[in-house]
Amino acid sequence: MARSSANFRMTEIDLIPSTWDIVPFGEICESSAFGPRFSGDMYDPQGNVATLRTTDLDDNGRISYSTMPLARLDLNKYGKHLLQANDLVITRSGTCGIAAVFEDFRLPVLPGAFSIRFRLSTRGDPRFFRYYFNSPIGRERVLALASGSVQQNLNSTSLLALKVPLPPLSEQRAIVHILGALDDKIELNRRMNHTLEEMARAIFKSWFVDFGPVVAKAEGRQPYGMNAETAALFPSAFQDSELGPIPKEWQVGTVGDEFNLTMGQSPPGKTYNEGGEGIPFYQGRTDFGFRFPTRCVYCTAPTRFANPGDTLVSVRAPVGDINMASEHCSVGRGVAALRHKSGSRSYTYYSMHFMAEEFSVFEGEGTLFGSIGGDSFRGIKVIVLDPRTIVEFERRVFPLDQSIENNEHQSATLAAIRDALLPKLLSGEIRVNQVAETQ
Repeated sequence: MARSSANFRMTEIDLIPSTWDIVPFGEICESSAFGPRFSGDMYDPQGNVATLRTTDLDDNGRISYSTMPLARLDLNKYGKHLLQANDLVITRSGTCGIAAVFEDFRLPVLPGAFSIRFRLSTRGDPRFFRYYFNSPIGRERVLALASGSVQQNLNSTSLLALKVPLPPLSEQRAIVHILGALDDKIELNRRMNHTLEEMARAIFKSWFVDFGPVVAKAEGRQPYGMNAETAALFPSAFQDSELGPIPKEWQVGTVGDEFNLTMGQSPPGKTYNEGGEGIPFYQGRTDFGFRFPTRCVYCTAPTRFANPGDTLVSVRAPVGDINMASEHCSVGRGVAALRHKSGSRSYTYYSMHFMAEEFSVFEGEGTLFGSIGGDSFRGIKVIVLDPRTIVEFERRVFPLDQSIENNEHQSATLAAIRDALLPKLLSGEIRVNQVAETQ
């Protein structure tokens, strides 16, 4: 929709709705302060204060409260620096310009030394400005204020002087409601997926790492949560092996015996592009997400491939990070693709997750960084199971993994909708009532 009607006016930063203002950010801030510095030896797992670091924020300004380290500090000295609910925090060094809104935590929380705390007046909803500063236009304008040739830095004076759009408070909150509803669903899917994966890992660990059903049968007990038909798939005794005690009648083999393995290979750099030409190309673990990699680069002359459902393993720096291919794709030299020879997708994925100890051996194999070659990967010792147990594991766990995949695809769609709406809502190109009419 072109913004050229009488309902819009041109300002020094953009064409905005006539009911909006353009003001220095400092005009809607009651106060601002840098996060305090303190000695590193004050960090203590039993501390009385949590510290919000820049590494505890993702690129969208979501706070990871569970990763904040604790410190033992004198609140008489640092109490004035503590965050309050609805404070806006903006990172000022390193990955600078990321905005987050502090909500609440079970302990007092200090902003880190590489961030700035802003406490807004009643004219500004901090959640609206979190979206604004993290939007493409907001991020561009904030980064233009940064200085430093090696590491960029922001100062509060420049940020307070920055001109920002100021819709009426009711419209700020309406915009936040629309974008927040999308973010809330994405966050719900994320939490659900972590729970589903924890359930699947617990089953794998019980059956194939701790050998819980075998232990129970050896002690004359019915395996917990398992019917007689499934319990019959597991032996009732152990035998010695080069990997230690394993269930009787199971064997020791290698990754090469049990899995089809494709080691990635990198085509010439001139065949790469970011415009979607060719097929998705994954070079290493930097492309990995929670379950599936993120498309960043495409390749027009791929040489090594992974199929949907194949497990992807990083084979360089560090060795052993895990993801899963969601589509036919190409893999570079930093990635290997595997699938158990039975075709089992879930068994492959969780088998690789529980090989961290084996992969850690190869962390020092490269000249500078860890790496594992194809022969070494194929030679890793693994337990060879009764094939029927793999079929039963897949029957139980595949529905969990399918739910994870469905949630991930839904979240990707929601994120695309949010990212498309974000700049249009924040600039007034799309008004809140127009979005509401499409719901």
